[in-house]
Amino acid sequence: MNKNKENFDFEEDPRYKQCNKEALMGLALGIVNLAWWFGFGYGLGSKPVKEYTYILGFPTWFFMSCIAGGILFSVLTVIMINKFFKNMSLDALSGDELEEYRKEYK
Repeated sequence: MNKNKENFDFEEDPRYKQCNKEALMGLALGIVNLAWWFGFGYGLGSKPVKEYTYILGFPTWFFMSCIAGGILFSVLTVIMINKFFKNMSLDALSGDELEEYRKEYK
């Protein structure tokens, strides 16, 4: 039985493009967050303890990597979701809805 792609009337859901874009943006933000944490945590934290400087009673490396980074990346996540993510139903699409998504996401 020869099942070629031409024998099927499969059309990729137009919402996949947006979902893939959102997933890649989330992954990129996670990688940048890890780089921030690692850079400050190991970059500033590798000095002898006597040379540490402090912010609000915390060593600078801890404050920048954990506290400031946590706040910064939480804010960036909210901004990214509000600006780039789209609210869309994940239910099956009717014919009319499919046409509407095709126009919107092309």
